Amino acid sequence: MAVFTKASASATLQGTEATPRNSVRGAISVRRLRLATGFALFTYVASHLLNHSLGNISLGAMEAGLVVQKWLWQGAIGTAILYPALAIHAALGLWVLYERRHFGWTLAEVVQVVLGLAIPILLANHLFGTRISLALYGTEKGYAQVLYQLWVRSAPLGIIQVALLIVAWIHGCIGLYFWLRLKPRLQRLMPVLLCIAVVLPILALLGFAQGGRMVATLAQERGWREVHLTPQQVGTADQNAMLIDARNDSVLAFAGLIGFVFLARGGRSWLERRSGTILVTYPGQRTARVPFGFSVLEASHSAGVPHTSVCGGRGRCSTCRVRVISCTRPLPQPSPAEQAVLDRADLRPPVRLACQLRPLGDIAVVPLVPSAAGHPRTVRASPGEERFIVVLVLDMRDSTRLAETRLPFDTVFIMNRFISEADAAVTEAGGTTAQFTGDGLLAIFGLSCAAADACRQAVAATVLIGRNVAALNRVLLSQLAEPLRFGVGVAAGETVVGEIHVTGARAFTTLGDAANVASRLEALCKVHRCEAILSDEVCRLSKLALSDLPQHTATLRGRDASLNVRVVERVDQLAPALTQKSVERSAG
Repeated sequence: MAVFTKASASATLQGTEATPRNSVRGAISVRRLRLATGFALFTYVASHLLNHSLGNISLGAMEAGLVVQKWLWQGAIGTAILYPALAIHAALGLWVLYERRHFGWTLAEVVQVVLGLAIPILLANHLFGTRISLALYGTEKGYAQVLYQLWVRSAPLGIIQVALLIVAWIHGCIGLYFWLRLKPRLQRLMPVLLCIAVVLPILALLGFAQGGRMVATLAQERGWREVHLTPQQVGTADQNAMLIDARNDSVLAFAGLIGFVFLARGGRSWLERRSGTILVTYPGQRTARVPFGFSVLEASHSAGVPHTSVCGGRGRCSTCRVRVISCTRPLPQPSPAEQAVLDRADLRPPVRLACQLRPLGDIAVVPLVPSAAGHPRTVRASPGEERFIVVLVLDMRDSTRLAETRLPFDTVFIMNRFISEADAAVTEAGGTTAQFTGDGLLAIFGLSCAAADACRQAVAATVLIGRNVAALNRVLLSQLAEPLRFGVGVAAGETVVGEIHVTGARAFTTLGDAANVASRLEALCKVHRCEAILSDEVCRLSKLALSDLPQHTATLRGRDASLNVRVVERVDQLAPALTQKSVERSAG
């Protein structure tokens, strides 16, 4: 790759060469269009399920509900909303299938796309048998006619209808979840929505079965069939044959569109190979050679280069941002979607979003948000064990203000990094993180060691937390208005420790006063404007030289007796005592 001087690189990065807009252009409007059409279709499906559930009451109740359904969806407004939404949403599903590369898919995304593409095929029979039949031949079908067709005359069509209900509902619920998980204010609705998501389709299927049995019983009467199965209601044999032919043609046409998308993907790959490749260079001399047209994030994924992207490369956060060091051709201007995120995060050139930047030539970049590494924890507790433990409670300061001033995904990422660094400190010191509290954690020490060792481990963890957070602040120096701050409370006492097992994972819970005291001490750090407060008992049992720390008598909420504590303005004040103890052990 060519080497650029600082001046030439700067000039190249600021280039404004006219280039075709890539697929990212208008991503925000496409996303909103997908959301709007999906919500319209989800409302339609939900109203149908609600109407089906009336079959648990009676066939008459289903017919009464159908009157409301027709008023809503067969009127001018309902028709103008429903059918364009169906066409647009299906087209967007084909577009997603074409646009997304073979890597980077999550299981939920694969399921959602597959189910979404199956809906038009499953819907064809019902669509042609009801709405198109009404439009072409004026046949007025109600639940009696539809249930007779699906339950009595052709059971396979009934199975297809049930599959349609289930597939459409699951597809809509997945999409609704993807939307709601980005809306913190709506998170409280999740339990209610989950209940509805489970109960409504069950009631609808039960109502469908109950209504079908009613119609099957009524259909045994000749007089009922003569009244409810007239040509004006179910159509003539010739009309139905034409509808079946049209249905089959539409299914084949949509299947052909899916096949065409796969052919288009193959053609795109062939063109990209013929158009040449670009070289993306990362720190540490790691490189990725990818076809022209790939984004920087896609290059990272294809080459297995770790690259943070909390939103999955959808341009909704700035965690994939990179600093462009050099490039052989001028960069395309940011799309409106990318520029909106850059402005929100107050980022300026040469910083760009890796998921949106599709370079036109070789490029060297530095990811600005390092990938977080997991830190395994060792489990060492026995269920229901009573023992002396030390509890450490940590909390990030001003997390609410952080959330107000940054993109939601960026806030979550920063908090995750903070928790990850704190968790690593606890693990390194010999403790176990028992609970995560959003912007903090509760750690336990002494599950498999003596009281003195547990106290020293807690003190060591406090020091390591300070060091890890300081290192994190250096990494995020250019991204935060002020460094991350924290408060730590440490207390000890006799507790009952138990393990909660959930699908193979273990989480510790404690019953005792130590956790409450540690939490109160952490809150007291705000009053004393310090980083940590340790109970005097922890300092004494640790046998560390901590007598120089300021001593206070604290009255904690919920406790009658006062408590002697040691105030630590900065946690690195504890480091000399730990070092001295290590020297004494070596000498001994």
